[in-house]
Amino acid sequence: MAAGPLLWLAAALGPAAAAGRYSPDWGSLDARPLPAWFDRAKVGVFVHWGVFSVPAWGSEWFWWHWRGERRADYERFVRQRYPPATAYADFAPRFTAHDFQPRRWARLFQRAGARYVVLTTKHHEGFTNWGSPVSWNWNSVDTGPHRDLVGELGQALRESNIRYGLYHSLLEWFNPLYLADKESGFKTQNFVLKKTMPELYDLVLKYKPDLIWSDGDWEAPDSYWNSTSFLAWLYNDSPVKDTVVVNDRWCNNCSCHHGGYYNCADKYKPGTLPAHKWEMCSSIDKLSWGYRSNMHIDELMDEASIIEELVKTVSFGGNYLLNVGPTKEGVIAPIFEERLLALGRWLDTNGEAIYESKPWRVQVEDTGTVWYTSKGPVVYAIFLVWPQDNVLQLSSPTPSPATQVSLLGFAGALQWQKAPGKGLLLTLPPLPPSPLSTQPGWALRLQGVQ
Repeated sequence: MAAGPLLWLAAALGPAAAAGRYSPDWGSLDARPLPAWFDRAKVGVFVHWGVFSVPAWGSEWFWWHWRGERRADYERFVRQRYPPATAYADFAPRFTAHDFQPRRWARLFQRAGARYVVLTTKHHEGFTNWGSPVSWNWNSVDTGPHRDLVGELGQALRESNIRYGLYHSLLEWFNPLYLADKESGFKTQNFVLKKTMPELYDLVLKYKPDLIWSDGDWEAPDSYWNSTSFLAWLYNDSPVKDTVVVNDRWCNNCSCHHGGYYNCADKYKPGTLPAHKWEMCSSIDKLSWGYRSNMHIDELMDEASIIEELVKTVSFGGNYLLNVGPTKEGVIAPIFEERLLALGRWLDTNGEAIYESKPWRVQVEDTGTVWYTSKGPVVYAIFLVWPQDNVLQLSSPTPSPATQVSLLGFAGALQWQKAPGKGLLLTLPPLPPSPLSTQPGWALRLQGVQ
């Protein structure tokens, strides 16, 4: 246990403070410019994978619902499917990852159009998907897969030129050190000093992530978690100090207030253009982030819903992080693959309106079916419903004699005229029997408009 705390303490001290360095307080840390790659990326894939993938029932909060809340449905599930006296730790050897092929995952994520991928290195159950030196026999090297899942996926993603993000839960539901600190009113920090912070430093030094997706912060203040000290080291002295991006889940009142970009809440939808860079995390399985063996098709997002969430998120200046939960063997279910590949096909045609875009002066038409992005002088209008008469009115852009309009994926310019009152009327081509006719959403490139 001693090696971990010494490692992170030495890393945290770093060289002596100098001018231009970030200090361990939110005023200084929040002033750090967000590395530009994150806003340009727009699209990411989230992966929730851990021991919770073994029961594969309910959600990734299985252990808490079973042993923390003692819910009758979870107790009944375990009683019917597992031997008497089964403990959660007994699931770990069944987390085999036998079929985990990291390069296959990377190819899938690349085809899905993801520019970054975030993997759960440790969820609230405390099991680590790498050989954490302070998680003896409760990690993927000592038990279960006997593999460094974090390292293997990272190597495959970087071979595919995809940025790598690491999800990490600060708290662990049933860790005795954490429970003792909690009992003290978080006046002691044994868990932080001996477990969660050593792991964070280890992850950064070993894997050099592009993003740290923190979670499990909500029960304690930043003074308990030592969040600001860690972030000051991360920004000043870590090997990723110039490129790393973090979210906002670093203390019980940090969400939507402090950190790098904001998550605010799971599946957050602001409704208007936020002043701060943000990300929406969503899940193909609407009821869980981890894999469920009993999911039904009507509980999953369809292609149109995914595209609609993406478009609305990017129009409001956000990034879109779409989650899948692999099986305990390391398989991404074919239905999840199908959804990801559908997203990728849409982005193959319309990605110009998404990647590296910025919010326009108007984000959405009053109809609620046309959304805008921009890139320099070019404006993109993304419409989610094809008009029956092939005529589309855009009220927000102001045309000029130099205005040119084209439909992404369709050769040639579109005819347009000034609309009565304001805006322009577009004559769209009849939809041909091609992939264009079935995709859920289309993007127009508008040049020479204001």
